[in-house]
Amino acid sequence: MVEGPNPNPTELLHRLADRDASAAARLLPVIYEDLRGLASDYFRRQEGGHTLQPTALVHEAYAKLAGSSSAWKDRAHFFAVAATAMRQILIDHARRKQAEKRGGDRARVTLSNLLTPSRGSVIDVLALNELLDRMEQLDPRQHQVVEMRFFAGASEEEVAEALGISRTTVQSEWRSAKAWLAKELRKGDTQ
Repeated sequence: MVEGPNPNPTELLHRLADRDASAAARLLPVIYEDLRGLASDYFRRQEGGHTLQPTALVHEAYAKLAGSSSAWKDRAHFFAVAATAMRQILIDHARRKQAEKRGGDRARVTLSNLLTPSRGSVIDVLALNELLDRMEQLDPRQHQVVEMRFFAGASEEEVAEALGISRTTVQSEWRSAKAWLAKELRKGDTQ
């Protein structure tokens, strides 16, 4: 198949899932800026001094995704999985940093785009991960909405399309998830 200057990302994702060796190399330039934007957004919400850089996060996440045997439905599905991969990489990085400090300060992240009542508040990224793991057990759909909205930077429309639900449902799930996370994070601050 001969492609023009702007190959279709969904087609390349399908070819990657079919183990087409050339698809991985051709896909990265097509989606790189979007992945870099996700990583940059994440790092803008963090305190300074982070040792992992957005470019390294993108490359590590892409290597993980390109090496998987996942069948990508479409671009939105890929970015939802990419958000999960980035979150896992960031959590692993935070855990390694914590271990290096022998239980010292945990990595902290500003969740100004997530928690409206406490705009600008800084929380423990490992505590957030624990809450998201709990949320996944309690309400898997809310968990997916949070991952896609917060970590992947997906719009309400993109989340609705990827999950096969209405935009109104996405809005409701997002509000509910933010309220639950804010409540749980406040509990953690007082303990």
